[in-house]
Amino acid sequence: MSDRRILVTGGAGFLGRHVVAEIERRRLGAVTAPRKAQFDLTREADVGRLFETVKPQVVIHLAAVVGGIGANRESPGRFFYENVMMGAMVMEQARVTGVEKFVGVGTICAYPKLAPVPFRERDLWNGYPEETNAPYGIAKKMLLVQGQAYRQQYGFRAIHLLPVNLYGPHDNFDPASSHVIPALIRKFLEAAGRADRTVVCWGTGRATREFLYVEDCARAVVDATERYDEPEPVNIGAGFEISIRDLAHLIAELTGFRGEIAFDPGKPDGQPRRSLDVTRARDAFGFTASTGFRDGLARTIAWYKAQRVGAVGTA
Repeated sequence: MSDRRILVTGGAGFLGRHVVAEIERRRLGAVTAPRKAQFDLTREADVGRLFETVKPQVVIHLAAVVGGIGANRESPGRFFYENVMMGAMVMEQARVTGVEKFVGVGTICAYPKLAPVPFRERDLWNGYPEETNAPYGIAKKMLLVQGQAYRQQYGFRAIHLLPVNLYGPHDNFDPASSHVIPALIRKFLEAAGRADRTVVCWGTGRATREFLYVEDCARAVVDATERYDEPEPVNIGAGFEISIRDLAHLIAELTGFRGEIAFDPGKPDGQPRRSLDVTRARDAFGFTASTGFRDGLARTIAWYKAQRVGAVGTA
């Protein structure tokens, strides 16, 4: 990996900026992280122009259209189309230009709705994903199919990683499109600031999720880029699960909210349970998560509070 030209699509995004920082920390090569304003990866001409400009030897494909349950329900067609097109064209361009290694990053949303817990990579095809995010999950799963097909026919070195739900600094805190942790952090901080008596959360609170601190995930992506070269997908997670109810109470405690927490069962829970078997990542390239969940949440809350103070100061 040393002294390589490395292209990180989505490198200015939530996970991407941490992956770029990890590559630079390890001094693995020259990193390019293009913005959508420069290269729209849903357009074939832009993808070709990007590869002609950068001439990458390694590609880490993180660019994606993502969002929480609400965003997935509102834009399933867009989530499917844009993710499929970006993945297909970026990998094809990597193949035809002789890229040495391609790292595809998928999603836990690709797993079947009722997959046995913990999710094992062999269960990836044993059912249809949870309906609210199935178009997104299936679109990202096509990256795995394409990579395996290209490896078989062309000897193309593509790998596929399946991160669990991420959280941490630089996450998306927009209430219209954010995932559960940033949405709850913002909701509880604002409620605490107004001294609200009650905060209402989506769903029953019974669904469970697993969460991985974003810097840990970035380390896993770079570890796999350096040391993994097999066709089978690899789960990237922390190896635990927590109910949304318990998560809400923990975030309320850490943000200083002292009121009542209510749940709205009229809103969807999403997938009933999510937790990964992370054995393959540990055995294949030595990855284990190192950030405790409470500590990671505290760091995320501190970062968001600092951003809010900064935004007020520059207004």
